[in-house]
Amino acid sequence: MAIDVVEPDRRDFLTLAAGTFVAVGGAISLWPFIDQMNIDAGAQSLASIEIDIAPVVVGQAITVMWRNKPVFIRHRTKEEIEKALAVDVKDLPDDIARNEGLPASALATDGNRTKPGHENWLIMVGICTHLGCIPKGQTLSDKRGDFDGWFCPCHGSHYDTAGRIRKGPAPRNLEVPIYEFITKTKIKIG
Repeated sequence: MAIDVVEPDRRDFLTLAAGTFVAVGGAISLWPFIDQMNIDAGAQSLASIEIDIAPVVVGQAITVMWRNKPVFIRHRTKEEIEKALAVDVKDLPDDIARNEGLPASALATDGNRTKPGHENWLIMVGICTHLGCIPKGQTLSDKRGDFDGWFCPCHGSHYDTAGRIRKGPAPRNLEVPIYEFITKTKIKIG
């Protein structure tokens, strides 16, 4: 029994070399298109921010920018917390917490809008849910509305000391972003 073995010739080598050249060239030419789909460094740097809240005294509020949105951080007083706790969720126009760190159906209790052990800190996206205005209430001289929280002067929405809509055209509570306490005096948003 004889087996014929075909020796590779120059044509086989050229075919293999040309195929390899086309495959490598195609991959090199496609790489810029694939690479441009990666998130750029500027966007990644905005994904989360760290804020030192040590200088914020009780009763004071600050505003920081995160993802081009104002974020309200308020060091609430004992009275503000008590007012927020006294509100029955059934009396709220929006009874959903709007906290990205909780299930979508979580009720708008004060505890669901803050972190356990850090109830004195309220952190929310400071954009009115009616038409996207920025509510007043971050400085001591600002009008805070009928519920001592925030007031949107554009159309008259009133928010309480937990950032929940209480009166006016706004349909939803102010949103609570995902955040965590890294230390007792430093938070990470995002």
